[in-house]
Amino acid sequence: MADAFGDDLFRVFEQPAAASAARKSKAFVTDGVRTSGKRSEEKSSAVTTAKPKRKAEVNHTESAGLGKKRKLEDELEDDNLADVMPWVRVQAVETVEGCTHEVALPANEEFTGLKPRTGKAAKEYPFILDAFQREAILCVDNKQSVLVSAHTSAGKTVCAEYAIALALREKQRVIFTSPIKALSNQKYREMYEEFQDVGLMTGDVTINPTASCLVMTTEILRSMLYRGSEVMREVAWVIFDEIHYMRDSERGVVWEETIILLPDNVHYVFLSATIPNARQFAEWICHLHKQPCHVIYTDYRPTPLQHYIFPAGGDGLHLVVDENGDFREDNFNTAMQVLRDAGDLAKGDQKGRKGGTKGPSNVFKIVKMITERNFQPVIIFSFSKKDCEAYALQMTKLDFNTDEEKKMVEEVFNNAIDCLSDEDKKLPQVEHVLPLLKRGIGIHHGGLLPILKETIEILFSEGLIKALFATETFAMGINMPARTVLFTSASKFDGKDFRWISSGEYIQMSGRAGRRGMDDRGIVILMVDEKMSPTIGKQLLKGSADPLNSAFHLTYNMVLNLLRVEEINPEYMLEKSFYQFQHYRTIPEIVERVTKLEKQYNKILIPNEENVVIYYKIRQQLAKMSKEIEQYVHKPKYCLPFLQPGRLVKVKSEDDNVGWGVVVNFSKKSNAKPNCAELDSLYVVEVLLYCSKDSLKNSTTESAKPISLDEKGEMQVVPILVHLVAAISSVRLYIPKDLRPVDNRQSVLKSIKEVQKRFPDGVPLLDPIDDMGIKDQGLKKIIQKVEAFEHRMYSHPLHNDPNLETIYKLCEKKAQIAVDIKAARRELKKARTVLQMDELKCRKRVLRRLGFATSSDVIEMKGRVACEISSADELLLTEMMFNGIFNDLSPEQTAALLSCFVFQENVS
Repeated sequence: MADAFGDDLFRVFEQPAAASAARKSKAFVTDGVRTSGKRSEEKSSAVTTAKPKRKAEVNHTESAGLGKKRKLEDELEDDNLADVMPWVRVQAVETVEGCTHEVALPANEEFTGLKPRTGKAAKEYPFILDAFQREAILCVDNKQSVLVSAHTSAGKTVCAEYAIALALREKQRVIFTSPIKALSNQKYREMYEEFQDVGLMTGDVTINPTASCLVMTTEILRSMLYRGSEVMREVAWVIFDEIHYMRDSERGVVWEETIILLPDNVHYVFLSATIPNARQFAEWICHLHKQPCHVIYTDYRPTPLQHYIFPAGGDGLHLVVDENGDFREDNFNTAMQVLRDAGDLAKGDQKGRKGGTKGPSNVFKIVKMITERNFQPVIIFSFSKKDCEAYALQMTKLDFNTDEEKKMVEEVFNNAIDCLSDEDKKLPQVEHVLPLLKRGIGIHHGGLLPILKETIEILFSEGLIKALFATETFAMGINMPARTVLFTSASKFDGKDFRWISSGEYIQMSGRAGRRGMDDRGIVILMVDEKMSPTIGKQLLKGSADPLNSAFHLTYNMVLNLLRVEEINPEYMLEKSFYQFQHYRTIPEIVERVTKLEKQYNKILIPNEENVVIYYKIRQQLAKMSKEIEQYVHKPKYCLPFLQPGRLVKVKSEDDNVGWGVVVNFSKKSNAKPNCAELDSLYVVEVLLYCSKDSLKNSTTESAKPISLDEKGEMQVVPILVHLVAAISSVRLYIPKDLRPVDNRQSVLKSIKEVQKRFPDGVPLLDPIDDMGIKDQGLKKIIQKVEAFEHRMYSHPLHNDPNLETIYKLCEKKAQIAVDIKAARRELKKARTVLQMDELKCRKRVLRRLGFATSSDVIEMKGRVACEISSADELLLTEMMFNGIFNDLSPEQTAALLSCFVFQENVS
């Protein structure tokens, strides 16, 4: 058995792995890119290479874990790499200080530089343009696409206005598209005042659809492209506002569809908040439409911001980030300490109204303080419509407007709702909102009637609303800055679950603070409760903008529309998506990683390797079996009788810091449900452990951290789950009855050290069979195997080798590298394939079975109906229509039923 065992099972590193294909296949050419470290992706630039040579027939690295030879498809397949890689090169363009300018070009095109304007400018501005605005306008004058990435309210709209003016001067059509209706409405009002020949197309309203400049939501533009609208043939420029919205998990895919469907002869202006991978996006546009795309990036903020924290249960603000962007660590720690000291006050009630329900709420206190210090107008962001309204109604005692302003509010409001019918004027939200508006308090969320939202936007922009309670959508590019921004909470429901807002979302919303030319600084106040740990708080305040990562996913509506359009198919959409492009971009990096790992692997030379590997595998098997024994020992029926007070146990933590501790008590976890958790996780053992002093200070927000006895710390009772007990000793110590005094706890530490001195070879453990009396046959079999393996280990010639540990560590390192190589190859294989292709096949199969399309992908009547439904579940609604569900329903019942399909709020 021994020989077969050694020869067959453990022949892992038989032959040294030959280096993988030497060529590093990279297709992103970079010409003169500055290495200023401005943006991280500059490091991933690479150069083109010569045609790959035929691969030599060599044995590659084998898996340390399995000992099987590599599969053919795991190889790098460099030959096909060049076919799938996008060929784009990036060049830096010299510019003045304050912004960076780069251009992504098709690899075979030379960049000749931008020509200065010769004739009259398409639009003159009454103010001096910033550097980034001048650069962007120069690109537009040269009829080249441009992505402008700058902070909120930095003045990106100037670039869009110039492109519109240029298109109108040259009698061309231009489309301005934005993510939300509110933003489209506002842009329409602005553009109409400026250019007159402007139309608006949103889901709610259509005005002058034959105008030369059309403002619309991205969904409308997408449906025009799918229908092959005549308008699209005359379009020269398309402006995408707030393009960073493309990362939105639900609607972001609409942007990708639209950009892919647009013709190559159209030029683009993309306006975005600061995104770290702006250059990658420009490379995709260049790859997709075979035209240069410029990136103009600036992180200059015209009005500096001050960030404050208001800890729940406290009574003051703490400045944590000053106007220079410096993080004040001491103030942050003070705020967190206030939070800890507040105890129950910091919890708030279940509705998220921090500070409980007694007396005025914290939001009321802060808004009152803002008005007293004359820091209004203020936007108060809440992440639910319900909270928006609840907080606004708490402001009943506050009145911000003079009598004259109240008359103006009433006049604007009455003029606006004149277009509503008498019945609609009696709707609760119409009647209830006016008293609030007259006092200078507004509400803005998706549940309001479009006419009310627009009226509130107008009132806010005219300075007649001083405190606006809004949801996140208000931050989406609507050019309505305030002096102060207040966050009532830092967590939101994103359609799936509750999560902390990302630093990117925080930057986007806080950017609404500070009006350019009016305020010397903007003020941002973040309310935090005890649920937020200091780590999350720091990440939020100090974090960088979120990268623009694709949220591309297939929908039935997309598949049906693509089947309907002759020139394009769903496979093409998948291949050209930004999602796919980002995966292709990782290929050179992975190839480089594999090559590097294989070089490391080949450098490690182990004397008498075959023998060493056999020994290594024996020890690996023993480690695996000791874990199996551990699982038996952890069963409550076996271990609980031995977890008496004073029992010495070895504890492992999640990051493998292991230390000896003494059992104080054990209890059944009260809030765990037996039917949804494993049985062992229901028991909590209280163990006296040696913990670091720093982790004990933060015990309210972070768990105590066990450390080794050599470090500085103190004994502390820590509750742990049973499965974190690594071993149970046969030794029991005396523990004092009262463990509150530090001296009593430290005396236990002395006892532990004494036991370790007495047993230099290791503290004796309970034997599972002899001591614990476990009679399970499965355990007996494992123990028999362990004995056989131990016999093989002790009789192995290497076991008594003086250099054993050095050789073993070397072998362990080599085995780990082999595992890493295998994982990297799997990653490479995934990056090389067109993603979501299997899902597309499955969706097509569903459509065929339900009768929406034929087996040859021709759309049926059902499919044509489903193509027109883009705001709810197209398959379910189509089936309901064809099954006559709506035939016997009254209009009111139909509306009630359909409301179920568009309702997005979280329901308890």
